[in-house]
Amino acid sequence: MRPSGAQRRYLERGIDQPGGKLPLFDRDGRQVPAKTVQACIEHGWAEPWTRNPIKPEWLVCRLTAAGYEALGHAVPPREDGHAVSPRDGD
Repeated sequence: MRPSGAQRRYLERGIDQPGGKLPLFDRDGRQVPAKTVQACIEHGWAEPWTRNPIKPEWLVCRLTAAGYEALGHAVPPREDGHAVSPRDGD
């Protein structure tokens, strides 16, 4: 399965970010719909990463290896230089 247009726009924003961090807001300054974020998590393209202490209801996510692959991008190496695999988070 491939990401929808909205999902793809959301996921693509993490490609050039450290650790694949995904945005809370779109390019127009609107909050990314929770439905989009949740669908990306359910497909394995994104994963919850950290809590926002100021707004704990906001879900801060990052791209997974499957997310990079769904976008047609190479998975970046981990900080220790090894390739990331889909099972690294297990």
